[in-house]
Formats: sequence, structure tokens, C-alpha cells
Amino acid sequence: MTRALLLENPHQVADEVFAKYGIEVERFKGALDEDELIEALDGVDYLGIRSKTDVTAKVLEARPALKAIGAFCIGTNQIDVTEATARGISIFNAPYSNTRSVVELAIGEIIDLTRRVTVKNSRLHRGIWDKSADGAHEVRGHTLGIIGYGNIGTQLSVLAEAMGLNVIFYDTAERLALGNATQMPTLESVLREADLVSIHVDGNPANANLIGRREFAMMKPGALFINLSRGFIVDIDALHEALVSGHLGGAAVDVFPEEPKANGDPFESPLAKLDNVILTPHIGGSTEEAQYDIGRFVASKIGDFHTTGSTDMSVNLPNLQLPASDDALFRIALIHRNTPGVLATVNQSFADAGVNIIGQILGTRGPSGYVLTDISSPLPTDALEQIRSMKDTIRLTSTVL
Repeated sequence: MTRALLLENPHQVADEVFAKYGIEVERFKGALDEDELIEALDGVDYLGIRSKTDVTAKVLEARPALKAIGAFCIGTNQIDVTEATARGISIFNAPYSNTRSVVELAIGEIIDLTRRVTVKNSRLHRGIWDKSADGAHEVRGHTLGIIGYGNIGTQLSVLAEAMGLNVIFYDTAERLALGNATQMPTLESVLREADLVSIHVDGNPANANLIGRREFAMMKPGALFINLSRGFIVDIDALHEALVSGHLGGAAVDVFPEEPKANGDPFESPLAKLDNVILTPHIGGSTEEAQYDIGRFVASKIGDFHTTGSTDMSVNLPNLQLPASDDALFRIALIHRNTPGVLATVNQSFADAGVNIIGQILGTRGPSGYVLTDISSPLPTDALEQIRSMKDTIRLTSTVL
């Protein structure tokens, strides 16, 4: 029986999808540490995680039979992608499924912070009636600065402009500006000009401590700050100082440098006692709609990989899909090191064994190559052993079609 281990409680629809592919699912609600994960992966073919489980080189080395990892989220920085690639383990994620959910949360927080809803709410809970317009504004006419103009940043740009905000953005890559948004030449230029700054960069280690004391000092007095991307990108202590000093007018933070592993675990932050701060427990993508879409999408990608060898939208391997022929009996999937002559050697082995190839596709990506071959002959055991023993072979599998 093919087995999948799902951690951190992805949507139950994933179980239904896996069942259609003949994959048995075992679940564990929280994250696991390194040694716990190694033990839990005994006999497991596919692993599903979210953001709190680290899949390290030690884990991958200990469980070489693992075939694929599904990140039921956007980021894959919690996985040692280099090691997984070297071992022929495909990684799938959900880069688009929760985009709308994150953007809607950002829009809501922009309005709440601009209207000082957090402050009014906190005071009223303490029995203080404070009906005044002091410090409360409409968002219309203000300038939103977006750091990171990818899937989330671009959609936020469109919705923010529809609400009357002027949008400027900074990205390390040249991006097509949507609507009337303006790409700025530097991070500093966005920070100095924006009334509100929203961070939407990826988990690249180079983004660590992207925003600290120096960057907060560049922002306008009274500016608002939102981080819905990664916890390690922002210096929380520096943000606390900027808020307490009054330099920043408010902030919303959904991600933190250190986060509890499971619901109910204690949480501490220097921001926790500030009434002009919105704190949420990493729920940017946590709507029922987004979690359903993520569960269905990632499980389907793993299921397709399991049954057809498809690596469509794989994070780390060449993206290949080979349509099946009615005459095909077997599909042979070879993950190999990207060196010249591998395909010629493979096909010579097949030719020597009298194999009839009726479909084949090759792709390369960085250090890896991937070949899917459909044959209408009996499975050539000797040829497969020759291919498996090649110095550049990483992983070889065969599937009945």
C-alpha cells in the first residue's frame, strides 16, 4: 500500500483526493521535530506539511524511499530543496491557492489601521467611550507601498487602487505594473514615500532582516506597516521601538520569527500589549476556501506524480507531462544528474533489449534531468538494471499503464 503522511492538519479534501489515487493517508495534527519526523516517515512514500515542519538534509538522508513532498502552503523554505533535488524527491506547493485570502486580510488591516479601529476597539473593551475622529482617515488618496510585487503583491495592487489608494511598489525583478501602479527604483524610495507599507516577499534567505531600525527610520512619521509574508524578514524589536516612540502610527503582523508549533501553545511578543497593533496567528491564507483549494491542488499534484510521473508545477524538478498512449504497457521514469549523453545511453540499453518506445520526453532543470518513457514491450528487467546502475541515475521507477 502506498502511504502519505500529512502533518499540521491540511484540509480533509486532501484525503479524498489521495484515496482516488490509491494512496492511504495518515495524519498528525501538529508539526514534528527532526527525530520525530524521521521515525514517522518509516514506510511513507509521500509527505505533506505546512509551514512549521522542517524537512532537513538529515531527514531526507534517513528516509531515502521518500518520493515527493507536498507543501500545503506557498513557501518551501522549510524544506532543504537542494538535498531533496539531489535525491530525486519532487516538491509541490500551492503558489496561487491562497492569494486572495492574504490580499483580503491585507485590505481589511489597511482599513482598520487607517481608521484606528484597533485603538477604539481596545478602549471600548476597557469601558472607555472614545467617539472622536482624531487620527482616523479614509484610505482614499493615501499611498500604499508594496514590497514584493508577485502573485499577492499584484492582486493587492489592483484592489487597493480600486479603493482609491495610490500604489507604488519595489521588487528586485522588473515587473509589469498593473493599473496605475508605479515601480520604484529602490526599497528606500518606497519606504520614504508611502503612507502604508505592506510586505509580500518570499522566503529566500537573502530577505532575512530586510526591514529593521534603519528602514523604519526612513518611513514617514505616522506611517502604517503590515507584514503578511515571513517572520524573519522584520526585526520585531525594531518595529516595537518605532511604534512605542510614535514614529509609526500602527502595524499589523501575521508572521513571527518564532511561532508556536501547535494551536494552544503559548505565544509571546513585545508587540502583544500595544493597542495600535493587529496581531494574527499566521492566518493570512487560512480561510476555508483557500485551505480547500490548497488541499485539493497539492494532493492532486502528488497523485498525478504517483500515477503518471507528472512533475507539472514541481518546485525543483523539470516540469514534464507525457500523454499516455493506448498502446503503452509501462511508463518508466528516470531522474538523473544533468550530464550529457544520459538519454543516448538509456535508449541504447532499451534498443539492445528490443524495447519498443512509443512515447518519450526529456527535460532538464539545473542539476537534474528527468525522462519519461512509454513502452509497448514487456518490462525489460535487464535494461532497467543497467540504467539503475549508471553513475548519473538518481531514481528509476516503472508504472503499469
